Amino acid sequence: MIGWAMRRLPPGSLAWLTLHELRGTTRAAGGGKTRWIVGALVLLGYTGLGVFFGTVLADEPFRPGPLAWLVVLIAAILLFTFMTTQALLASQRTLYEAGDLDLLFSAPLDPRTIVSAKLLGIAGGVMLTFSIFLLPILLPVALLGHPELLGALALLVALACTAACLGLGVTLLLARTVGPRAARTLGQILAALTGASVFLATQILNQHDDRRESGTMLLFEALRSRGYGSGGLSGLPGRAAFGDPLAMTLLLGGALALFALAAWGMRHAFLHSYRAGGARPAANRTAKGGIARHFHRGLFTSIFVKELRLLLRDPALIFQVLLRIVYLAPILLLAFRDGRSLPMAPTLAFTSVVIAGQLVSSLAWLAASAEDAPDLLKVAPVAKDDLDFAKLLAAMALAAPLGVLLPIGIALETIPGALVTLVFTAGAGGVVGYLEVAHAQPAPRSTFQRRQKGGGIVRNLIEFVIALLLGLAAGVVVYFL
Repeated sequence: MIGWAMRRLPPGSLAWLTLHELRGTTRAAGGGKTRWIVGALVLLGYTGLGVFFGTVLADEPFRPGPLAWLVVLIAAILLFTFMTTQALLASQRTLYEAGDLDLLFSAPLDPRTIVSAKLLGIAGGVMLTFSIFLLPILLPVALLGHPELLGALALLVALACTAACLGLGVTLLLARTVGPRAARTLGQILAALTGASVFLATQILNQHDDRRESGTMLLFEALRSRGYGSGGLSGLPGRAAFGDPLAMTLLLGGALALFALAAWGMRHAFLHSYRAGGARPAANRTAKGGIARHFHRGLFTSIFVKELRLLLRDPALIFQVLLRIVYLAPILLLAFRDGRSLPMAPTLAFTSVVIAGQLVSSLAWLAASAEDAPDLLKVAPVAKDDLDFAKLLAAMALAAPLGVLLPIGIALETIPGALVTLVFTAGAGGVVGYLEVAHAQPAPRSTFQRRQKGGGIVRNLIEFVIALLLGLAAGVVVYFL
């Protein structure tokens, strides 16, 4: 569909370049015909569900008020945080990983057109991701009796445009202030914290409240008690989502104006960051300690240190690990809430084993598959099992700080239970990690920018079931301790 539209547009035009960016986004999210067929079937069923709701609600009148506007406001805040996270990651890929900027900036094209197309591509990719989840339900309901709900589409466009501007702006600001290399790492950290910001806010509210309510409900009540969503600027998202023409015009017009201003204002910053992409973040310094420290005695130590260093240098892994820590933190806080000891050690044991198993699986896959010298290792006079063992332990060592978080909380109630959890956590990581390194298909590390874990659905499912069963076993043992 995108290719068909591109063939009917002037090559090099803004619309043509934007469609090219969207095609690249869809290809990066691909995964073969089977995945596309499954996705199409799921989308078809999802649309059928929307038609069902549209038929049921066709004759039901909608009377939106302050309560509905507040619900839309909270949903818009949540969507915006996820959109900003995706825009941050997409901006980093565009600036540092896409590999097409040399060709584009050397072509007879206006740099403003290129930057605008990149920004439109980021916004379009963000909107496409969330449209897949929202529009199959929303559009049938709107078209079958409630056309005012089409205002939600305008709200979605406004959020996507604003998130794209914010994501690219923050990426460029980081590159300008701390340097391109450090900006990639800081950008991953910021993306993880942005995506989890609402979750953290609700959990903080829940930690300081004695009532047994969810953090989301506490956030809802806090905003309603202060009058948010009932009027003024905070009421614009809700009014726009329910078809208020003035609110739609203000939101969409403001977002498009911000988008145009960002495309104009970020042009020079984008060019500067792109040209500095290979620069060092600090001045060259004389190496200390000599070159001997980079060499180690023995095969195991050499491979282990090399793989661990490569994993630690990967900015994308920081995003994955930090997200897991962020979502584990509220669970760990249960151990210290109200000064009481931990009341749910078996649940935490189960959680620790499952999460650590999945993390080690991803790290082991990257350590074993992202290999720049597979041919050299094949002809080396060493056993493959020794290489796999060193790679597996490197992955487990990187996951170890995360794997000990929940056992620390369990130790407040039962030290034997904490030790059992550590054993099962290490066992789950070792088993699923071994499956990854034993069946790895090595390829150059530079081809792993998409970070789509391989192995097929069957092996991924087997690894998850193994971690699940070991987690259940750990929970049962801790319960009887």
